[in-house]
Amino acid sequence: MISIQDIQNARKAIAPYIYKTPLLFSNSLSALTGAEVYLKLENLQETGSFKVRGAFNKMLHVDGARVIAASMGNHAQAVAFAAHALGKSATIVMPKTVSLVKEEATRAYHADVVLVGEGFSDALEYALLQKDHTFVHPFDDDEVIAGQGTIGIEVLEELKDVDAVFAAVGGGGLIAGIATAVKALSSRTAVIGVQAESAPSAFLSLREKKIIERPPLSTIADGIAVGRPGEKTFEIMSSLVDDILLVGEDSIANAILLFLERKKLVVEGAGAVTLAALMDAKEKFRNKRVVLVLSGGNVDFTIIDRIVRKGLSMRGRIGVLEVTIDDAAGSLHVVTGVIASNRANILDVMHYRLAANIPFGKAKVIITAEVRGKSDLEKIHADLMEKGYDVKMRG
Repeated sequence: MISIQDIQNARKAIAPYIYKTPLLFSNSLSALTGAEVYLKLENLQETGSFKVRGAFNKMLHVDGARVIAASMGNHAQAVAFAAHALGKSATIVMPKTVSLVKEEATRAYHADVVLVGEGFSDALEYALLQKDHTFVHPFDDDEVIAGQGTIGIEVLEELKDVDAVFAAVGGGGLIAGIATAVKALSSRTAVIGVQAESAPSAFLSLREKKIIERPPLSTIADGIAVGRPGEKTFEIMSSLVDDILLVGEDSIANAILLFLERKKLVVEGAGAVTLAALMDAKEKFRNKRVVLVLSGGNVDFTIIDRIVRKGLSMRGRIGVLEVTIDDAAGSLHVVTGVIASNRANILDVMHYRLAANIPFGKAKVIITAEVRGKSDLEKIHADLMEKGYDVKMRG
């Protein structure tokens, strides 16, 4: 296992290449959760994630000029950026299913990108076979873990009497490094890991006290969609991490939206899980001083509208009404008038006449509307029912 001295050495080594990211108090998130909330903004780090810390520390220990890595995104960009800065050549192996945005971002950092297989395991297997390169593991490596641990030192230098630090968990490199630093400098501070329910391998491994492999399902937090923790990271997590919490997709989407609305911060799903976990478990951490590590900000903007809409829907800010109306002039006008009178904004209207379950002379209208809250949607529903319409509210 690495030591606090390893992390302190890493901090000195990588200091010329990375940002010391801000640690900010959030009044609005503190009011929402009942905790005293501070945000460690690794989403503002070079390449948009904490990964450059470990990448630089690893490559500063590499003698060869050629490195290779397998990654779905953030690790790829970090290795590519660090290699170019240190005068090394980088080959990044990505699955063919990787998003075009992440592939192009990695190429922009001067890496040679190779697309192999349908998933991360295929890319990893190919990368490990390239013996003429030095392999840079995304998490299960002492130098990588020590580099990520520099976050823990920075947090406790700036903030005293921290009750808990929340960090995302994929393979475990981030939380293993942070836990090593935090427990050495402040043993009373709890280290809380967070995983998506769709990718719970570390959660299951800690519960069963052995490494459990669980192929991840699709998740907004794709940056932590890892099927098993590392051997080195699991050893550290087993002894130093206090708990791992699971969060669902709705909670993650809501957290992304909260960061956009309340803090004007772009935070990817893997970075937003820490707020999602605090929101879900806020009674446990009420009146506690907590730090949320926002591990990255590399949101795929081709899907951001879906993420935002999911978050709005969960909070009752977007609702869907299914209304059966007379198939006659003016009928839809009455319905939209009721919606307008409740100060709701119509986002979408779909009109059906020919489905088998719609009576002759009737039409079904599905209306998506933006409202101020669930109570407003319920008021619209009640007003339409009062006027004699057959109305159903959808999820």
